[in-house]
Amino acid sequence: MSGDTVAEDTRSRLLATALKLFSEHGVGGTSLQMIADELGVTKAAVYYHFKTKDEITEAVAAPALQELIARMDEAERQRTRGSQIDHALGGFVDLIVRYRSLIALFNSDPGIMRAIERSLDGVETFAARMRKLLVGPDPDLATTLTANVLLAGLALAGGSSEHAHLDDETLRTHLFDIGRRMLGRPKRRPKTGTGVAEEGA
Repeated sequence: MSGDTVAEDTRSRLLATALKLFSEHGVGGTSLQMIADELGVTKAAVYYHFKTKDEITEAVAAPALQELIARMDEAERQRTRGSQIDHALGGFVDLIVRYRSLIALFNSDPGIMRAIERSLDGVETFAARMRKLLVGPDPDLATTLTANVLLAGLALAGGSSEHAHLDDETLRTHLFDIGRRMLGRPKRRPKTGTGVAEEGA
């Protein structure tokens, strides 16, 4: 195994450990020394990868943010409004399901929210961009509130420990269908494949 591979593996384990400790103690209650102790390395080894806890927090959040931005890019390239809505909603739901523990942290810890704001500095916030994809550029107040409730509610439900026992596909299907109902989308056609790709126009 090359030195680069070992370093990348250590970095991945460090971020997974940080997320675990953030979930247990909060970002503010987790120190670099705690991360090093949990990982079984020296604090200097942590400093090799990240100079501050803020850097670690941003790196923990980065994969989910990058994936969501990529899914919104894909949604914007869809040819019909229905496809844009379903692609954006499906991407958001996939993200919630894949990163459940991180979403739970998003819901409860201001340290993660600050990391998101830093990561998206100078970029249209993902919530505003997602709202535009779901309900268009100039929604009325009621539609805007519906979109906000939808995004916050799906994230809150998906990250809730109450639903931790649900398998990914069950959670994904229910969250996606709830989102479609709230947006007034037509009922989905029977699936011919896997995932949530068989939506109506």
